[in-house]
Amino acid sequence: MDKYESSVNDVKDCRVALTTRVWCLPEEHCTLKGKMLSPNDKKLEKLDPFYRPSLSKQKTSAEIISEARNALRTVRTQRPFTPREDQRKLFGPASSRTPENRPPSSFSVHASSFEFSDSRPISGTRLSPLEFKPKAPASPDTVEDFCLSFPKPPVDPAKIRRISSARARLFRAASQGALLPARTLLPTQSKRVVSEETVMTRDSVVKINGIYLTESKATGNLKSHPLQLTYDGDVSKITEQEMFKGATSLPFHLRSGGDQGKRRPRASSSSRSPDQSRLDIRAGSKADLQEKNTEIEVDEVFWNTRIVPILHDLEKEENIEMVCAACTQLHHALEEGNMLGNKFKRRSVLLKTLYKLVDVGSDLLSLKLAKIILALKVSGKNLLNVCKLIFKISRSEKNDSLIRNDSILESLLEVLRSEDLQANTEALLYCMGTIKFISGNPEFLHEMIGKGAVEILMNLIKQVNENTKKSGTCLPNSGHLLVQVTATLRNLVDSPLARSKLLSISALPQLCTVMEQHIGDKDVCTNIARIFSKLTSYHDCCVALASYSRCYALFLNLINKYQKKQDLVVRIVFILGNLTAKNNQAREQFSREKGSIPTLLSLFHTFYKLDLHSGKRCGEGDERPKAPRPAQAEDVLIKLTRVLANLAIHPGVGPAIAAHSHIVGLLLATLESKSIDDCEELVINTTATINNLSYYKVKNSIIQDRKLYIAELLLKLLVSNNMDGILEAVRVFGNLSQDHDICDFIVQKNVHKFMIALLDAKHQDICFSACGVLLNLTVDRDKRVILKEGGGIKKLVDCLRDFGPTDWQLACLVCKTLWNFSENITNASSCFGDEAANTLLALLSSFLDEELALNGSFDQDLKNYHKLHWETEFRPVAQQLLNRIKNHHTFLEPLPIPSF
Repeated sequence: MDKYESSVNDVKDCRVALTTRVWCLPEEHCTLKGKMLSPNDKKLEKLDPFYRPSLSKQKTSAEIISEARNALRTVRTQRPFTPREDQRKLFGPASSRTPENRPPSSFSVHASSFEFSDSRPISGTRLSPLEFKPKAPASPDTVEDFCLSFPKPPVDPAKIRRISSARARLFRAASQGALLPARTLLPTQSKRVVSEETVMTRDSVVKINGIYLTESKATGNLKSHPLQLTYDGDVSKITEQEMFKGATSLPFHLRSGGDQGKRRPRASSSSRSPDQSRLDIRAGSKADLQEKNTEIEVDEVFWNTRIVPILHDLEKEENIEMVCAACTQLHHALEEGNMLGNKFKRRSVLLKTLYKLVDVGSDLLSLKLAKIILALKVSGKNLLNVCKLIFKISRSEKNDSLIRNDSILESLLEVLRSEDLQANTEALLYCMGTIKFISGNPEFLHEMIGKGAVEILMNLIKQVNENTKKSGTCLPNSGHLLVQVTATLRNLVDSPLARSKLLSISALPQLCTVMEQHIGDKDVCTNIARIFSKLTSYHDCCVALASYSRCYALFLNLINKYQKKQDLVVRIVFILGNLTAKNNQAREQFSREKGSIPTLLSLFHTFYKLDLHSGKRCGEGDERPKAPRPAQAEDVLIKLTRVLANLAIHPGVGPAIAAHSHIVGLLLATLESKSIDDCEELVINTTATINNLSYYKVKNSIIQDRKLYIAELLLKLLVSNNMDGILEAVRVFGNLSQDHDICDFIVQKNVHKFMIALLDAKHQDICFSACGVLLNLTVDRDKRVILKEGGGIKKLVDCLRDFGPTDWQLACLVCKTLWNFSENITNASSCFGDEAANTLLALLSSFLDEELALNGSFDQDLKNYHKLHWETEFRPVAQQLLNRIKNHHTFLEPLPIPSF
């Protein structure tokens, strides 16, 4: 009689030959549950009999299909749910910090909260006062004439802009310690007219709006000008010639409209004597000095003509909208005059005016004030108070639109980027609190990421890590700040662009370092666990974290430290499930960590008891337990069984778990005590874990020892209305049915009838698994007859017809079952039935025609996939079956019975 195994080169050590159980193909062509492997899969199968490790490149559609069929079961689950907080606070209701050990979220900020003598020191060294004294003008009458002349109107702002660019050089000089000293002229050296200032020069004096502009050789410096909020706007415009009347020797860049690029080239020093060179240096110093004096004078003009009128409006205006408009105008004017920053002479006067307006109490006005104050680079207590002011406003979601319209975000990010971390930790805390609030609004995400928020926040984290490493301990308030930073990142990682940025700057190891350094801060660890929960849901991020080998020991330490803290533990276990789902190396690395399996067992036992206790209390009608609730404990078990199922895929870990009596005992206890109607995901995950463990046929396997008990537990899943639960149960029977005792159990309990009925499910995976069980049953000659019960042969042929052209693996499995069934065939019609035999002849002949069989409307990738399985799996079996049917089939019409 024909033997199927002869068609596959008589492989001697077949685990699944015709006379053994499971599939009738050599071992290299099959695994349990009907997973048929192509030759390309053989090498991989030796390392991982269940799951193809994920590739760094994007998977093709063929790989996705193959992976779904090849895997025994890698379990999916939902990410732990994080409820939205009702109120915006620095620390939510679930925080581990007590109210007395955390900064407040509610406070008042008034004008009196600010220090009016804000005096941020200017970097650089001040020069000593010049030795020479200012020289009175040659003709006093000339000066007197100027003093008695009519006041001139303000200078045209457009014309002032031409010369205001010279201020940039003043700031550069200030940063190098080259600021002019503050000189006070003697009473005899200055003359005051109409409460305005006079500057004496050697050659000439120019007066504009009561302010004397001098030529660039001025030897005096302006006195400090008191804030004048009285401004006579009823003046006429003057011309540029009037402005510089008498200034016949002004610097060239002022006379030419501020063109600083046209400079007279300096003669070669080699052609000059040493004395001449010293004179040149002295002349250059004088030129720099007179340039700076001129720039200061330009500031005075700009202040009086552009800033003072706005301050006057702010002082007298009572309409909030008009005051807000004036603040916007003020910010633009300061920016135009290059007066923002901390080096502006009138800065303290300006800040006093702004601080007083804080008491108005308008959120819109306060935001505009805060934006100007931050632009003026306040420090210390004032920086803290302005950050608190913005924080207070941002606590109300209705103000999000105000924050967005005023572009305050850029100012806040600048604070994080530029301010010293150790000196301004509390100010940065409230600044980060505001950013955390608005990051929860999806409308801000794109803007925040576009303005560099991800890089700024990670740089802040890096600074904290470095400071902690240097000091050997966590700095005060750094934990509070990290809570805000990590909560913000948790919101940002919803964006694909943010995730890409985090990967590009290697942010994941930095976040792990934060957890290591602040392992005692549950709030920080929980936030980072939430970040990783989101990130590891994406393949590239999951690969990046899995490659950081220190993360596994870190996660185990967190589980051991916070074993009963459900909100943290459930996320750590979810992360481990993601890491081990598609990465065989991750499974191995985790299992090699000291205490990995005992830690999971301890966690399983803890939450199994909590869940069991909570269920009993609820069943008795008692009130719900305070912590953890049944759903919370159950969620940990769901994620934990997923990790166990994934670990069981590794050939070096799976047998150890299958032989672990305590783990298997808890899995079976869970399956026994839970109903799929009440705990669907937990029951399915537990069954999938048992399915993976049932693959290993080792001597000390607890699964094999208790296989009949497991089969009894699976019966309630088979009769449920849950198709996912039914599929998992059938998969387990597919592995267990290799055993003779289980085959007897299946027949005794009429499970085979259920398997035949499932062939009508029109669901490929269910048909595939059910057909696998039937194939194992047909290995025993005395059980082959069961295929005729319930129309089994016809349903197998229908599966071949319906799914063959799109699933050659399933078609191959049907052919194997029919091959086993027809081993003792004498006549095809009597074996299969006339209709089934004729249908098989037509189908097999058609399917073995390569041109017809592979003429589906698939993309090239899928075509190659189907061709591979058609050639290596389906065709060899189908050809043998077709030949057998032809050899035992007659095409003669029966003769009619003669009548007598």
